[in-house]
Order: sequence, then structure tokens, then C-alpha cells
Amino acid sequence: MADNEITENIETEPTPVEGDSRKKKFLKEVKSISMILTVVLVFRSVFFEPFRIPSGSMIPTLMIGDFILVNKFSYGFKVPFSDLSLFGINLNPIYIFGESDPVRGDVVVFKYPKDPSINYIKRVVGVPGDKIEIRNKVVYINGKAIKANEVDGKPIMDDMDEKFKNYNLKFYKVKTGDAEHIIQQDSDNYYKTDYQQKTIPKGKFFVMGDNRDFSYDSRFWGFVKREQVKGRALFVWFSMIFPFGEDSFKFRPWRIGTVID
Repeated sequence: MADNEITENIETEPTPVEGDSRKKKFLKEVKSISMILTVVLVFRSVFFEPFRIPSGSMIPTLMIGDFILVNKFSYGFKVPFSDLSLFGINLNPIYIFGESDPVRGDVVVFKYPKDPSINYIKRVVGVPGDKIEIRNKVVYINGKAIKANEVDGKPIMDDMDEKFKNYNLKFYKVKTGDAEHIIQQDSDNYYKTDYQQKTIPKGKFFVMGDNRDFSYDSRFWGFVKREQVKGRALFVWFSMIFPFGEDSFKFRPWRIGTVID
């Protein structure tokens, strides 16, 4: 070895174990995803929640395949997840402030009284204290008939789901509370046309579908309790029928943004 040659032993610090690094990264990602999911679920529980319309009970107001947004704090600000219905659990909402009742004419999403795990959507026709009666398909509230003026249904029929186009449908403009909307009736269908007068109890509501002869509602299974109401429907944000089973593909971009009256 030359006199001017210097040798050094360079000691390097140990590098982190690769497995530990991956584990920390994974846990960090899980934590971030969990936080995002929690925020989204709380938002859906308290503020706004999307729903898809699977049936035709609210035609022509809502079509099969409409995706709607529901205001979950329309009737009060709730504790998150306090109205949960899942896997046999059925909780009643706990309101923090601003609790109020639905009014006549509101289109509401609620827990189906016979199975709270299922969500239904109908229009509030009668509120607590109302005397409601139906004779020959005419709805009477406190002895006064809801006036129905027949309108041209061709624009509605052009957009109608195929399964309803073969019925003898007529369309009427009505005013339920402050809500002006259109209902449809099958002129050949006289099943369950009458409803004996009843007074709606405190804390309960009488609801009906706008597709009057094709709606399974309070005429059949009774009133909706206040605590079963989840929120008020606001507008259609998307509308599409996917080609599954007997359904054919249908996309309705013109319905996007439709306000639900």
C-alpha cells in the first residue's frame, strides 16, 4: 500500500425495513379513505341523499329511472344516523333543532310502515287533523273536493314507460296544498276507488302516488308516522333506465334538473 493512500471504513445508517414502510403507507391510506367515507355518510344522513325511482307510482311527476336528490333536513336537523334502518335495526330520528312537519303537497321519502328497511316516495295529501275521503276517484279533504282539470297528456305519453302506454290514461292538473301538479288515472280501472272518511291522527300523514291507479299507498296500508319521514324530494339530477331483464335502455337528459313540485 502506498504511503499516501488512506483507507476509510464508512458506516452507513440502517435503512427502514421495507415491510414497515409499506404498512405505514397502507394504514395512512386506510385512515384517509375511512375519513372520506365517514364524511360522505354523515352528509347523506343529515343533509342530502340520492335515491333512484324504481317504480311508476309517482308518474307523471317522477318517471321510472329518475335519480332524485332528497333534502334530509327539510323537517329538522337530525343527529347523524339516528334514523337508521338496516339489518333489523330501526331507529327513530333525534332532532337537534328546526323540527317541523311535512305540509300538504310535499313529495316525501319515508320508511315503508310495514317494512322500515324499504324506502317509499309519495305525495302528502292529508295532514294530522284532516278528514279525508275518496269517492269515485275524487279526493275530499275536510269535505272539500280537490279540483281536477283534465289536460292534454300527449307530451307525458311520449315520455311514458312502455308498461303504462296501453292503459286508458287520463291526465288532470290538481292543486294539493300549494303544490300544483299533474296526476294520471286509468279510466278502465275502478279497483279501490273509494275510501271511507277518516280523521288523520296526530303525528300521522295520508300519502298517495300521482299515478293514482298504480300506487300502493295509504289507501291500502294506512298512515305514515312522522318519525318515518326521511326528507323531501327536491329535483331530478339524472334519468336513465338500464337494459336489465325486460327493461329497455332509455336515457332522458331533458329531465335533468326537473324540480319536483
